Amino acid sequence: MKVNTTLRLGVDLGGTKIEIVALDDQGREQLRRRISTPQGDYAATLDAVAALVREVEAELNETGTVGVGTPGALSRATGLLKNSNSVVLNGQPLRRDLEARLGRPVRIANDANCFALSEAMDGAGAGAETVFGVILGTGTGAGIVVRGHVLTGPNAIAGEWGHNPLPWPQAHELPGPPCYCGKHGCLETFLSGPGLSRLHQAASGEALDAKAIARRAADGDAACEATLQAFEDRLARGLAHVVNLLDPDVIVLGGGLSNLERLYANVSKLWGRYVFSDRVDTRLERNVHGDSGGVRGAAWLWND
Repeated sequence: MKVNTTLRLGVDLGGTKIEIVALDDQGREQLRRRISTPQGDYAATLDAVAALVREVEAELNETGTVGVGTPGALSRATGLLKNSNSVVLNGQPLRRDLEARLGRPVRIANDANCFALSEAMDGAGAGAETVFGVILGTGTGAGIVVRGHVLTGPNAIAGEWGHNPLPWPQAHELPGPPCYCGKHGCLETFLSGPGLSRLHQAASGEALDAKAIARRAADGDAACEATLQAFEDRLARGLAHVVNLLDPDVIVLGGGLSNLERLYANVSKLWGRYVFSDRVDTRLERNVHGDSGGVRGAAWLWND
């Protein structure tokens, strides 16, 4: 099969929807489609992805490269998918099966890695040597991009920031909430949307979601303001660890909590007390591509 390497197809394979985007070699969007993910049916999911690719290529009258972003990662030991919250994919040879259906090589990366790559290529981290992309949403994930390429690592877990403990914990933060990974006190349990709600309920007794907390804080609610300040300090501690270890040029925030505009100024003011340096030149930026980051990043997996 002759593949046009200037046409890049990216697929975001999520638990509820499958989205595809076609980009040209300048990152300009040519076409986009979205369908529901077949539930609990691995073979049907493969067929749906393959059908989307063929549909887009038929409309554009070209055959492109294919990159796929998915929860979880391919095991270096077995080649099978692991750690996916779309459990029907776990233990499956996803890349091999997609390549068989499409008749060409397929590149697969974790969805957080795809987000980071999208922002590094033509988003908030464009032109930076090292970009750390963070997703703060229902969960907490991250990806690392160095010189335009995703850093995966020998264990395929580079960027799994959310499953490290909260740095410099205070006494009341120990041992931390239980995490689905089996441990307590992972950053994900503190810095996700549910983590923010849990923080507020523990302090005030009131159950509110992140949007309500932010709205009330902006209206002068003292309890909600205190919750956000505590959350910002936790985020500053978590990101300071990243700066100390990786020293990235840019940290880009994505996910629902990235819409809290106050984070960008407040966290940058706080993290200096935790970073092992006389000054912090790392930039903290809001994403440019929003919810499209993952699918665009999947397309950019073929940027070499």
